[in-house]
Amino acid sequence: MTAWVALLCGINVGGQRRVPMAELRELAPELGLHDVRSYVQSGNLVFRAAGDQAEYGAALERAIERRFGFAVDVVVRDRERWQRYCAGAPFAGARSTEPNRAFLLLAQAPPNPDRAEVLAPHATAGERIRVVGDAVWVHAPAGAGRSRLGGAVYDRAIGAPATARNWNTVAAVQTLLADGGG
Repeated sequence: MTAWVALLCGINVGGQRRVPMAELRELAPELGLHDVRSYVQSGNLVFRAAGDQAEYGAALERAIERRFGFAVDVVVRDRERWQRYCAGAPFAGARSTEPNRAFLLLAQAPPNPDRAEVLAPHATAGERIRVVGDAVWVHAPAGAGRSRLGGAVYDRAIGAPATARNWNTVAAVQTLLADGGG
């Protein structure tokens, strides 16, 4: 079985689109997901399954809509790719001193080739953008709440539903994978 990471897009923000992680974990066995663990309430799952990335993303999307009554985009990556994200992460200084302001941005589909150029005009207040493989990394020194980068801007720039996680979350998910989760 392969270890997977699933990231739910845009849930549990400001009390909207609530998906309790305990309820999501309860759905997992119905979908063929094993050893499911979650990290915080922002929609980060680690699990084991024998299948492929698209299969589990679609299965989670259908189950969430059926159970909670609204659509949620899900981004899925395997353990090896997640490890590559961690190993190739830029902004080492920011990750160590302000890990909640360094973000990994991932999309369901391969990003548009010009994604950094499309995002650059939206970057303000010293924000930096780096593309590493299929990942977009953003350092927002003033914080995500003050950034003009975010949800719809990311989706348009990438060309597919996308979601961002700060370095604290990226590292915590990596720890779940290393500790045998998923």
